[in-house]
Order: sequence, then structure tokens, then C-alpha cells
Amino acid sequence: MALTLVLVSFSCTLPIAGAVALSSTGGSFLKPIIGMLGFSLGIAVPFTFFAFFPNLLKKMPKSGGWMNTLKVSLAFIELAFALKFLNVPDQTYHWGILDREVYLALWIVIFSMLGFYLLGKIKFPHDDDMLYQKSWVRYFFSIGVFSFVIYLIPGMFGAPLKAISGWLPPMTTQDFDINHIVRSEVETFGGSSANTYSLTENPKYGDKLHFPYGIKGYFDYDQALAIAKKENKPLFIDFTGHGCVNCRKVESAVWVDARIRKKFAEDFIVVALYVDDKVIHLEKEDYIVDEDGDPIRMLGKKNMYIQNKKYNENSQPCYFVVDHDGSVLAGPTHFEMNVENYLKFLDEGLKKFR
Repeated sequence: MALTLVLVSFSCTLPIAGAVALSSTGGSFLKPIIGMLGFSLGIAVPFTFFAFFPNLLKKMPKSGGWMNTLKVSLAFIELAFALKFLNVPDQTYHWGILDREVYLALWIVIFSMLGFYLLGKIKFPHDDDMLYQKSWVRYFFSIGVFSFVIYLIPGMFGAPLKAISGWLPPMTTQDFDINHIVRSEVETFGGSSANTYSLTENPKYGDKLHFPYGIKGYFDYDQALAIAKKENKPLFIDFTGHGCVNCRKVESAVWVDARIRKKFAEDFIVVALYVDDKVIHLEKEDYIVDEDGDPIRMLGKKNMYIQNKKYNENSQPCYFVVDHDGSVLAGPTHFEMNVENYLKFLDEGLKKFR
């Protein structure tokens, strides 16, 4: 049973164990010990507990119709999470299969079917012939599920859905975004906008990479550094990833704020460095050489190398404000969801630069 549990849970536990291993190789001592202790306890405690108290197993609820209902309900949820895991390679390899609307449409259908199942409108072979009215638990769960479905529907028209934004494809994949349309109309008819400025150069790799909420910036470290020097502005670095849930959460909670976007537009050169991109090949002049003298030809590998070797970080999101030579003025800041704290971080870097 322990072996089976480890094999089944490997896809979820590997990122945790991998992050701990990277932390230990970076010279950290206490964090890896605590991390591996928690990791091992989570797997070992249930088996150890029932080994010491085997009689408790007899008191556990017996299998029956409730267990089949639980299994089917979790199967619907697992389908929804499977789309999240499929979305990661879809973004990193730029397949373009799961755009935001497609993803949300599938979630709406999956959770609607779950709601109808809990109401007894959909039945599977091993379900008991129990009238759904007799189960108040199923009834209240169905209310929660249908409420979630209603919450999802405005997302089809560009609503940010901040509560689950980290689990969704980025807003840049949304074809119909009513907020973007409104902002464009405001700019067209002479309204004010925090992002009406123009970039000095066309951003390299900008045909495949984009910023959310109308923010404008670059996607190559060397180009952004040169532009920052040319315009005499500090460089804001966003080490991010296509599959980074927390990155999307920060963007939807913090970057969407008009004050943040105004600062990005007026006071900084912004660069987003995707560390997990698997497709974009660097232009020859953008190659860098690693410690072994081998050229790095992929954008994702270059960004990861810069983050690891120059800034001694390996997690995303990770934000820095740096000078023209890449020296750190402020940061790192990681998963910061408070807009005021984020503004203080930006102001600190700007003040040191000036």
C-alpha cells in the first residue's frame, strides 16, 4: 500500500521533493530538513497510526453507496484538475489548444454534470437507487457546485475570476475580453490610460509572449537591460513561468491595479523572463555560454540560468528591481498579494536608482 501510494502521488510530490533538493544544493541547511520531514511524515503517519491501533480500522465507515458517490464526484473534480495539468505543456509548448474560453467552457460543463449527478439526474452503474431528495448532503453540495458554475460564466467574457485566476490560462489567451475592448475604446476616443506609451523597440519573441492587462515590456534580458540604460530607467524583472499558478494570482490581484500599471509605464522598463518555455529558440546574438562553455540556445534555459546563477533564485514568481548593470536595487519579492506592499517594493527600487 505504501509503494502504491508513493507511485500514485509521485506526480504531485516530485515538485515538492525537487524544490527541497534544489534548496539543499544551494547551500540551505534547515529548510531542506524541515521540507523532507514534512514530506515523509505525510506519507508515513497514516500507516504508522493504523499499525499501532489496528482495531480502529474496524470502526471506519463501511463501503457502500456513499463511497461510490464520493468516487464519482472526485472523478469529475479530477477531470477538471487534469485540464490544469494539460494547460501547463499547452502554454510551455505554445500548442494553443486550451485557450481561456475553451478551458472555462470545459470546466462549466464538467461542474454542471457534477451538479446534476449530485441531484440524481445522472446515474452510474454502481449508484444506489436512492432518491436524491433523501440526501441533504448531496443537495447542499449541488448548491455549492452550481454556484461555482455561475461564478465561472462571466469569465467567458473576460471577467478576471480572481479567486481561481492561478488555475486558469492567462488572460492573454482570451479572444473576447470585454475589459480590453473598453480600454481600447477609451484610448481611441482620447481617454486616459496607464499604458498608452510606446516601446522604444519591438520586443524580441513578442509574437509568442505577451503581458496581461495592457502592460508593455520585453521578454529578453539583454534587450531589456540595454533599453533601460538607453532610457535611464530601472529594470523590473519578472521571473515567471507558463505553468506558474502563483504568478497568475499576483498578476490578477496586483498587476491589474491601475497604480501598478502606471508605475510600470512611467518609471520602469519591464521584462518577463519565462523560465519554463520549451519552444522559443534564441536568436544567435542572444546566445549565452554556461559554466561548461556550452552555448544556451533556448529562451527558457537562458532565463533559468540567469535566475539561478546571477540572482541565486530558483522559484517563481520572483521579482527584482535592478540597475543598468543588473545589480539588485530591490528584491527579491515573491508571492506578494498586497498591492500596498508591492508599491513599496517598487518605490524602494526607484528611490535607490535615483
